[in-house]
Amino acid sequence: MKSRWADGEAREFSDRYGARWGEAMALRVYTSRLIGADPDLVMHGGGNTSVKMVKQNLLGDEVEALCVKGSGWDLDSIEPPGFPALDLAWLRRLRKLEALSDEEMVNQLRTHLFDASAPNPSVETLLHAFLPHTFIDHTHADAILALTNQPDGAELIQKALGSNVVIVPYVMPGFRLAKLAAEMFEGTPGAQGMVLLKHGLFTFAAGARESYERTIEYVDRAEAFLRRRARPGAANARAATAGAADARARMAQVGPLLRGLLATRGADPDQPRRVILEHRATDELLGLIAAPECASLAARGPLTPDHVIRTKPKPVFLADPALHDPESFRAQLGKSIDAYRTAYDAYFAEQVRAKGVSRTKLDPDPRVFLIPGVGIVCAGRTRKDAAIAADISEHTVRIKAAAESLGRYEPLADSDLFDMEYWSLEQAKLGKEAEKPLARQVALVTGAAGAIGVGTCAELARAGAHVVLTDVDAEALERARAKIAQIAGAGACAAVRMDVTDEASVAAAFDHACLVFGGVDIVVANAGIAQVSALADTDARLFRKVMDVNLIGYFLTLRAAARVLRAQGTGGNVIVNASKNVFAPGADFGAYSASKAAGHQLGKVAALELAPLGVRVNMINADAVFGEGDTPSGLWRDIGPDRARSRGIAPARLQEFYRERNLLHAEVTGAHVGRAVVFFASNQTPTTGATLPVDGGIAAAFPR
Repeated sequence: MKSRWADGEAREFSDRYGARWGEAMALRVYTSRLIGADPDLVMHGGGNTSVKMVKQNLLGDEVEALCVKGSGWDLDSIEPPGFPALDLAWLRRLRKLEALSDEEMVNQLRTHLFDASAPNPSVETLLHAFLPHTFIDHTHADAILALTNQPDGAELIQKALGSNVVIVPYVMPGFRLAKLAAEMFEGTPGAQGMVLLKHGLFTFAAGARESYERTIEYVDRAEAFLRRRARPGAANARAATAGAADARARMAQVGPLLRGLLATRGADPDQPRRVILEHRATDELLGLIAAPECASLAARGPLTPDHVIRTKPKPVFLADPALHDPESFRAQLGKSIDAYRTAYDAYFAEQVRAKGVSRTKLDPDPRVFLIPGVGIVCAGRTRKDAAIAADISEHTVRIKAAAESLGRYEPLADSDLFDMEYWSLEQAKLGKEAEKPLARQVALVTGAAGAIGVGTCAELARAGAHVVLTDVDAEALERARAKIAQIAGAGACAAVRMDVTDEASVAAAFDHACLVFGGVDIVVANAGIAQVSALADTDARLFRKVMDVNLIGYFLTLRAAARVLRAQGTGGNVIVNASKNVFAPGADFGAYSASKAAGHQLGKVAALELAPLGVRVNMINADAVFGEGDTPSGLWRDIGPDRARSRGIAPARLQEFYRERNLLHAEVTGAHVGRAVVFFASNQTPTTGATLPVDGGIAAAFPR
């Protein structure tokens, strides 16, 4: 491991933050970001850093302060407000206490902040306070954990890092650990670092660079020690039975099966609690998962207890998966998940009995699956949650293998993991915000780059869905994806080019959705084109082209949707964007009107056929959507002039004509259609096979 310190970058941080926050804070932010940028040191909110300085209070008194990483901030992007300042003298006085409960510790931290609106300080604030150094860095470095998670971890650390490191036995974070660490440090004069067994590394110094580079030095020593002591060939990835490309193809089939088995029934029987999946597969990972010892390593706990709230105590390892027989594979998965839930219930019951405590049991579902030939698959409420678990799991698989190559990987006991998993201060990191109506669901929208498509995707995203945008126009599709990413976040949306008239393209797009998110719950068949001419003058090739997109495209989309929804077995919603023309066709619009009527009828047939699966299929009849925000309708751009001529009006008056002809004189937008989609998709009524007009009220098009 090499230091990433650069004098030029350090000066940039000093220039950016020094005048307002001081030079020490500027460099604290800089080195914290250097640490946070390296996943071999910390991941996803892990680790913490601090700096001690003098601050002036409201009365002008100069007061010693500890500025420590706050809850909700990640080291890779932290800013000065992410380091809440506390009264250091008061924190040090707390060391006189014999004991301090977690609740009272939090109270003391919050009541001794300089700013009452600051985020909660790290749960390890007192450890930072009780050590005397100006700068302190705490990491969960992979190489350090590979050494500490051994039966002789303390001895290995001493050999690898030298005598200037304090070695602290595992104690759960909090007041007791802070006192013990301070006492052991004071008993080791000249110590430059501290290793908490099965937890992580602390380094400290008077300067930001010195403390940071001590972290790098110690981790580099640990990495070199691992390389020297590893048994020849033991830590190398074994040959996998399939490469990464094959694994991704398999994930497209595995995802819907797994999502279906992990879905649970909540208070609303019509809305199962689904999960979003994240898949990881490289040749190295596939080799490690295929190795004979992987099953044994999987049965042993995480690298550090901090990970348990993201990954649960253990993953599911699926031995000898029947990947070429979907029904046998589904049975294997189901049996493994049931066994995991039973084992978790027993673990919970045993721990509360042994500890004599009362706890509310968390859900017993696995978060991580290790599947030979497929890779790592992780489940979460959102893709972000699943991706965090996957990032941690990738490192865990590698470091467990490295640790086993040195000796024997030995995790914390279940008792310690339970304490961390059910620690209120850790659970608080996950947040408890109310879920949106379409949370945990995946929506695929065809024709997503047009006005109705963008409006629909935006409303689905606002309702909490993960969105897969598909369109034949790759450039417009990317523009649409960027707009939805601003609403949902980049990780909660994906875009894939799809030609709805091409069977292979449609199948590939649904496979992509299953690869990225694990499956599909909501499908919006929306892609469409139009052509204006009297029947007598219509070219047969143009008529077929309209039918290919508007009818065959809907057929292929519905067929692909049915296959995924059947594999999941958790119900779902299909919404067909038909048209006002289904009930009120227009002259010189024969190809469009006929294709939309046929697509509408196809939706009714799908409603009949998919109802046994709990899938609802409904239709929306919209009229004349000319745009959504700055996204114009491609359809009206192409046919608008001809449609205006058919109606005997100037093209400039066309939009006004359509607005004035409906009863409400309303301008219909893509967002209006999107809200109708969300209405159906959120199961607010037990409705299937229905048609909802979104047209401002056109009497001739009233459903009948």
